[in-house]
Amino acid sequence: MRRGSKSSDKKTSPYPKKQKRKFCFFCKEKIDYIDYKDVGLMRRFLSERGKIRPRRVTGTCAQHQVELSKAIKNAREVALLPYPRK
Repeated sequence: MRRGSKSSDKKTSPYPKKQKRKFCFFCKEKIDYIDYKDVGLMRRFLSERGKIRPRRVTGTCAQHQVELSKAIKNAREVALLPYPRK
């Protein structure tokens, strides 16, 4: 048998159980249209390498994530944003 208290038997997760809920930036600010020319706004949703960050990281809703990815791809075509580096 194992010695010790019951609390030491439980495995502790490195991540807290309750995390602060992320809200969609575009819904909160009531932004209807994501303009591909607004590079400063879209850079918030790109990684250092130029990849589009996922919804679970940014907190955007599904509708705005699709619109955001389309706007970022349009901005890449016009050379306003870089393509992802490998």
